[in-house]
Amino acid sequence: MKSRIYPFYFVIGTLCLYLLLFVVPSIMGLFYSFTDWSSYSEEINYIGLENFKIIFSPEEHYFSALSNTVWFTVATTILKTGLGIVFALILNEGVLFRNFHRGLIFMPSILSFIIVGLIFKSILNPETGLLNVFLNRIGLSFLAKQWLVDLKYAFNSIIAVDTWKGLGYIMTIIIAGLQSIPPEYYEAADIDGAHYFSKLRYVTLPLLKPAITITIVLNVLYGLKIFDTVYVLTNGGPGYATEVLYTSVFREFGLGRYGVGTAMSTVLFVMMSVIGYFTVKLLDRKEVEF
Repeated sequence: MKSRIYPFYFVIGTLCLYLLLFVVPSIMGLFYSFTDWSSYSEEINYIGLENFKIIFSPEEHYFSALSNTVWFTVATTILKTGLGIVFALILNEGVLFRNFHRGLIFMPSILSFIIVGLIFKSILNPETGLLNVFLNRIGLSFLAKQWLVDLKYAFNSIIAVDTWKGLGYIMTIIIAGLQSIPPEYYEAADIDGAHYFSKLRYVTLPLLKPAITITIVLNVLYGLKIFDTVYVLTNGGPGYATEVLYTSVFREFGLGRYGVGTAMSTVLFVMMSVIGYFTVKLLDRKEVEF
């Protein structure tokens, strides 16, 4: 009996911290999301689903924050995964200075989100930013835009910056997946006379499914909780054009509207839990198939 209980002694401290710092606050947040808790009143009243009706109302900016979060997640997942595969395929071959190029692309991934945001906020400045100055100098001033101010370009600029930062990390995972493919498959394909794109379609991509699945999972979970880059670059502006769920939560708590803020956190928690559950199921199945 003691031998069965003994291993639990090693996890009981971590379990207590997990309950104290995650489970209890999550339950309290769920409770407060059904109330009118705010800094403007000492009373906390149960109001049912009113906070959630506000969040999902098309007339409110909260719905815009939700749709922006979904769009950011989809766009960055497609871009980083697609470009990561392309760069991994190129840099897995005998390219000159291959390791240098790998390190150059991976380097942004180790930088702080705050640092990246501040750097690109300076680069994309409409008046003194390096990008617009360069475009003006080479006679392409018609391409110079209000990158972080214009409604048409602000959110896409954030997506581009985030893709630049996270591309190297995704590329590294794909390269690891490529190098785990046994060379015998390619040798058999060469014997059958398969050209490059046939080997890519019928050998490389099918055997890369586990690595691609992992990158998609990481990108989706990261995209849903994006905050740092958006906050530093635009703080959700202009207006609410680039607002995402976490910047909206931050704004609501800053305004003292704690009930709405916790309701938005609950929505995000449910989204991540559902996606995480199906993702784990998908990963388990892919691992068995592989």
